[in-house]
Parts: sequence; C-alpha cells; structure tokens
Amino acid sequence: MFSSKQRLDRAYKKAKVVDFDDDSKFILFSDCHRGDNSFADDFANNRNIYFHALKHYYNQGFQYCELGDGDELWENISFDAILNAHKNVFMLMKRFHQENRLHMIWGNHDMVYRNQDYVDKNLSTYFDPKTGEDVTLFGEIKYHEGIILKHCMTGQEVFLTHGHQADWWNFLFWKWSRFMVRILWKPLNVMGVADPTSPAKNYKELIKVERRTKKWISDNRNLLTVVGHTHRPRFPEPGNIAFFNDGSCVHPRSITGIEIENGAISLIKWQIATKEDGTLQIVRILLEGPRKLINYQTE
Repeated sequence: MFSSKQRLDRAYKKAKVVDFDDDSKFILFSDCHRGDNSFADDFANNRNIYFHALKHYYNQGFQYCELGDGDELWENISFDAILNAHKNVFMLMKRFHQENRLHMIWGNHDMVYRNQDYVDKNLSTYFDPKTGEDVTLFGEIKYHEGIILKHCMTGQEVFLTHGHQADWWNFLFWKWSRFMVRILWKPLNVMGVADPTSPAKNYKELIKVERRTKKWISDNRNLLTVVGHTHRPRFPEPGNIAFFNDGSCVHPRSITGIEIENGAISLIKWQIATKEDGTLQIVRILLEGPRKLINYQTE
C-alpha cells in the first residue's frame, strides 16, 4: 500500500468491530512508549500517573483501548526488559484482558506486534522468578491495525487506529527508523536531542500527517476517527472534521486520553497537583467535552 489513503482504507476494512451502547465506557490512551526505566525511558516520568489513572478506569468498569506505541520496541530489543521495568502496569493490563476489557492496536514503535507469532512468543507468558515457572500474561491476545466501535442502536462507528498510516516514512520504512533510533537517537535522546523523523517532535511533519488524515476522514463521510502518533491532542467541535487525537502518555508531567461514556466523548488529562498543605495528589482534569457522539454523525 503506497498511499496514506490505501493504508487507512486497509486498516478500516480489516478492523476489529466492538459493539457498544450508551452504557459502555471506554478509555483511550496511546503512545505510552513504555521502556526499560533507563534515562531514555520517556514513560518512566509519568508511570505513577498512568498507573493511578488506569486503576481508576479498571475500578469504574471501563474498557481500555490502547491505540499503538504502547511499548517502546525501537529503543528496546527485548520486551522482557520493559515488562520487568513496569510489571505493576502489565499486571493491571492483564486484569483488563482477563475480563475481555482490553483492546490493543499496534503502532510504528511496536509494529512487531502485527506478527501474531511474535505476540504469542513474547506476550502470552512470562517467567516468574518466585515460582521458577512460566506464568500466563496475555494469553491469546491479538493486536489490530484498527478497531471500530459500533453503536448498537444508532449504527454510528468510531474508528480507532494509531495514525502512522498517514506517515509514509514511519509506516513503510519503520525498520530503518528503528535502526536509526537504536544506534543514533537513543544515546542522543539521553542528552536531549530529538529525533527529527518523529512527527511528535517535528512540527512540519506533524502538520502533513494531520492533513492527510483529515482528508481521509472527509472522504469517508466525516467518519469519527481517533488516532495517536503525533502526540498532539485534538478535539473538534461538531460540524467540523471529526478528527480526534488522544495525545500521549509522555507529555511533561501529565498524560492525556479520550473517554467515551454515556454516549459522549471527552478529552481528559491526568497530572500531579499540589494541595494547600503541600502534599501531592494525582488529579483528572476535563479538557474538552463531553460532546454527544451522535452530534458528529453525518447522513
């Protein structure tokens, strides 16, 4: 597939369909970039915020949709190193999975997950040093390029994908990008030098990716679409192009995501705030919405 249109078309046509109604609750996060807890692990700074937020959504009965780049498998060769660095997160995700509340999408930084054999080998079980045996982690989990949330009553669709389909370099040449990150950009990242090929760190590339995605949405009857990839949160008003972005979990000192609840969509942020007495707490902040999903539906 050589054009962004063809790549997005394919992701949509092959997407997993998840039925929902106004009683359903979803939290959408992407671009966690979970690493090995080294100086190059951008997720490490926000891991406590993320874990607290995800535990809140688990307790409140939400389903978790991760829209790609959950694991940083460009900088890190082994998933085991990531699992050991953030085991509490994966144990919580395991609970979502056991209750059929976990829906996973692969992005460019974890594109190896489109290979089911790789997923089965690396994510099905993990070695537990306490028992000396392999223990189930995400048994029989499947990663998807796209997911369609389809409303049971209205038939409205919400299309979820990572969004790198509109970024030809990071889709077609992801192995080359991975090589460059491992050899060049990871050590430079520790010193504060950004990777210029990443749309999250290159504004001109970001605009191009967003423009291509918006055109695809417009060409598909303004299909409500939620992506990640660029790390820039987007929340349009009804009547505009229905292009949403949940942001990322590697913002400085905060994470952003999108909630779908009571048939409405919202953009939220979790961050650390200071109380009057000087103690710290993790708080949820509503940034945009809620807006009824049906208001974005076109005939």
